[in-house]
Amino acid sequence: MKASHTVRPVFDDPNVVSDAGLVPVLRLAEAAGLYDLLDDQLSVDSANATAKATSVVGGMLAGADSIDDLDLLRHGGMPKLFSGVRSPSTLGAFLRSFTHGHVQQLDAVGGDLLTGLTARVPGLIAGAENVEGFACIDLDDTIREVHGYAKQAAAYGYTGVRGLNIQLATISTPLAAPVIARARLRKGSTASAKGAGRLLAQAISTARTAGVKSRILCRADSAYYGWAFVGTAIRAKTWFSVTARMTKTVTAAIGGINEDAWQPIRYPHAIWEEVEQRWISDAEVAEVPFTAFTGRRKAENVTCRLVVRRVKRLQRLASDGTEQGELFATYRHHAFITNSTLEMVEADQRHRDHAIVEQTIAELKDNALAHLPSGKYSANAAWVSLAVIAFNLARAAAVAADLAKARWATLRRKIIRVAGRIASTSRRHDLHLPIQWPWAYNWETLHAVATAPPNTTT
Repeated sequence: MKASHTVRPVFDDPNVVSDAGLVPVLRLAEAAGLYDLLDDQLSVDSANATAKATSVVGGMLAGADSIDDLDLLRHGGMPKLFSGVRSPSTLGAFLRSFTHGHVQQLDAVGGDLLTGLTARVPGLIAGAENVEGFACIDLDDTIREVHGYAKQAAAYGYTGVRGLNIQLATISTPLAAPVIARARLRKGSTASAKGAGRLLAQAISTARTAGVKSRILCRADSAYYGWAFVGTAIRAKTWFSVTARMTKTVTAAIGGINEDAWQPIRYPHAIWEEVEQRWISDAEVAEVPFTAFTGRRKAENVTCRLVVRRVKRLQRLASDGTEQGELFATYRHHAFITNSTLEMVEADQRHRDHAIVEQTIAELKDNALAHLPSGKYSANAAWVSLAVIAFNLARAAAVAADLAKARWATLRRKIIRVAGRIASTSRRHDLHLPIQWPWAYNWETLHAVATAPPNTTT
């Protein structure tokens, strides 16, 4: 492939757009109720707040990861396709006008929008309506590194880098990729588990409102091993699955497991033995009854299952003498507590699937959260909430376009970032798109879903 030497670039066409896929995506947002939700719930002291908020969301969908990047919406024929597009300076001032209360309003809008999106795109949380299945809510947090002394609330966190902490909860099922139920920005030095109970409660409520009728499994890593997370799950009558810290009671319980209780599991590099009809693996799993949080008052002691996976070490610990035989010298042990009724091996597999939340974090950091663009904390918090709205819109658009497994960047490449030319008549605008576009069917499928009448409910 070679560029032609006869091309002379001239930036003079007022009818060309570079991100024509924003048309069906923002039509989907309108059909799901985003504009009405912003009008009703967002009370920030700024004129045309809804238009400004959706301008930020539109810019994020098109690839903007800073306030200056939002200028990509102002080119060619974009004013003919969209009304209310604002300049980056206006949008920056808009974000800086947010207070903590306004960010909470925006967070609620994101939760309510998820309900509208699941009504418009039923496959968004596929299988969640099946009472015989289950949905998963995963909590995690991450540090978004920042630079400069002007960043409010930036501090050194558990990763050893200076930044701001983002905590989020995702909803997924075995049949559907995760969407974000709730997210919040926090001071960089905030402990991971702080506020976990409240966030989990909000996520469970959002999941139920969005149509999840099945059992919910709440998962988290060892940073959330505590009563705040587990107690919230119990009060909401959901399952929990939380990685256990290696406390004295946990290590004592692991040490008491009989050797014949360990069951080989299918794991990387496992081998199926045809004769014995079993997996031969360096990974094994076992479980014992367990009571967690015995250091708290009796009402907060949790009787549950301690499921342990052990993986044989490639090299023994140097401290393991031939006569000592230390407990954890030969194997690495990974334990978690759960109240689920899943069979032991499946419970272990489902708990390991908690890593799916890392996919969501990676997508956010690869898109709108590549930067936290403002020096003001509340502006960055609003940016995070708008990024969550954009993420869920992108996920819903991918499902509607029959690209359910597509990541945000893939959706942008195939659906959003397609060039178009506007031909105007007295009554309408015709949007001409490239002939032989490989994903034309997906684009038209998304547009049909976005512009169709609302789904009937019973």
